[in-house]
Amino acid sequence: MTSAGSSRAGGPVRIAVSGGTGVVGRYVVSELARRGLDHVVLSRSNGVDLMTGRGLDDRLAGVTTVVDVSNKETQRRAAAEAFFGGVTERLLAAGERHGVGHHVALSIVGADDVDTGYYAGKRRQEQVLADGAVPWSLLRATQFHEFAEQVLGFARLGPISLVPRMRTQPVAAAEVAEALVDLALARPVGWAPDLAGPEPHQLVDLSRRVASASYPRRRVVPVRLPGAGGRALREGALLARAGARHGRLGFDEWLAGRADPPDVP
Repeated sequence: MTSAGSSRAGGPVRIAVSGGTGVVGRYVVSELARRGLDHVVLSRSNGVDLMTGRGLDDRLAGVTTVVDVSNKETQRRAAAEAFFGGVTERLLAAGERHGVGHHVALSIVGADDVDTGYYAGKRRQEQVLADGAVPWSLLRATQFHEFAEQVLGFARLGPISLVPRMRTQPVAAAEVAEALVDLALARPVGWAPDLAGPEPHQLVDLSRRVASASYPRRRVVPVRLPGAGGRALREGALLARAGARHGRLGFDEWLAGRADPPDVP
């Protein structure tokens, strides 16, 4: 926890970060610390269970803004909708009880156009947020650069990683965190402009670059995901739309200098 700061809307802020121990969450917490902003992390290690709501009331006391970057890696529609919808409902209900004036959430570019389980969960999150009583801002971002490495572990057969054929426009997780903190310090805007990486790529190509740099014995084998969802991924449903903002850090630059996300202070 750090000393208090103030928002562009005026007055001191205390920001709670849901999912603050995850990939982008750790960058959010680090960015808040860098700016000298008072913050708390909502995590199991801090006594908060987002799935039941246990501990939320204690941690949200005095909080003015919630930044939700919690995540569940699943393609099961029911599980994704239950997680993203349920967590958002519990955060909003607790936030309303404690006078939280701004709820900032992270979603994904293309959520409307890919009909698979994970994206259905993100759409559920967005709907719950829009229907809630707490003023909100929502940022849709493209995949993070880290996704090209994460996907190497999703479907493995010994030294072989099966990687889906899809077009992606990765953005630095640290830049997404900066954008989320900027939103948290401003007045609620509803739908914020999307944030995407500097340029599109084929995910298989990026994963092969990561494997070559860090896992030389790993073989990347491309696979075509079935159905309309797989076709949408291949055809660019996750790429930046008109009006999106673009990050600064390209994939090659990230790969050359990548490090683990910062530890939570």
